[in-house]
Amino acid sequence: MKNLSIFLLMLVSAKSFSQSQKEMYSIMEKTAQKLKEKSGAYSVSVGIVKDGKVYTKHYGEIDKGKGNKADDNTYFEIASVTKLFTGQLLAQAVLENKINLEDDIRKYLKESYPNLEYNGTSIKIKDLISYKTALPRNLPDDTEIRKTMSDETPFQYNTLGENYTKDHFKQDLQKVKLDTIPGTKYAYSNLSLELTGLMLENIYGKSYETLLNENILSKAGMDHTKLELGKGEVLANGYYSSGRLMPKSISYLWGAGGSKTKSTMGDMVKFLKYELDSKNSVVQESQRNINNSKGDWYGYFWDGFGLSEHGKMGYKHGGAFGDQTWFTI
Repeated sequence: MKNLSIFLLMLVSAKSFSQSQKEMYSIMEKTAQKLKEKSGAYSVSVGIVKDGKVYTKHYGEIDKGKGNKADDNTYFEIASVTKLFTGQLLAQAVLENKINLEDDIRKYLKESYPNLEYNGTSIKIKDLISYKTALPRNLPDDTEIRKTMSDETPFQYNTLGENYTKDHFKQDLQKVKLDTIPGTKYAYSNLSLELTGLMLENIYGKSYETLLNENILSKAGMDHTKLELGKGEVLANGYYSSGRLMPKSISYLWGAGGSKTKSTMGDMVKFLKYELDSKNSVVQESQRNINNSKGDWYGYFWDGFGLSEHGKMGYKHGGAFGDQTWFTI
């Protein structure tokens, strides 16, 4: 979907550039202007961490004609960037020996799911984190909606999900049919992430939200990243390329895939710094090349990792109804 409000986050390592502060802001402005012109976005925000120092800048306006520029405390929906949180929680479970990458995922589900295998081959944890589960993209099933994408699509998604509960998810999961052997084919799946949220709750006996707050947000000092905003807290508007105001996402599932998360630039640059911590064993595990592949890899739910002349580089995109987020280390 073509959405007009863009929340862009980038992380630049110390080896990448040697620019002064003035030059850094000049680079940010040129990048933001190119994005704004190419996408037609009303608003572009850029955050960079270099040599431990944070640079943030905001361009344009959230609502066309109102002059309301975003700032470091503006709440946006970060969508699938949330998957990196979920990946870290699962990486922690691996390091704590509560789970093994070779395990059948059904070991951590309380209900019976004989359907979650293909010709006798089950889905393993390592398939889950690499988007190779052979599971459908979404539950509830959005096949028909995805056939025709327009500025009406987000409203259709909300209609589909407004009465869809965790119990409905578990019931539908028992009806899912895998279309190939798990571990053999990449297929992006939000269903896999909500399933991970359920598994994590079963493993720890705590809600996904509690696990997120205790193990990541509090440690990173991210006080403005939430599944639900408090009283008086306002989410920035986002728009489709047609100029139509987009709705806020509705979900009653775990939120482990990103359907509920709101955050700010201020918090996201904290998370950028958190992801750079070479001494944080959970972070390093979540970025690991688990299959020791010679090419690119996925870590735990990243869109991709690879090697460059500057070292390891990873990226994750989050697409909400009204804004887009690029998270890069």
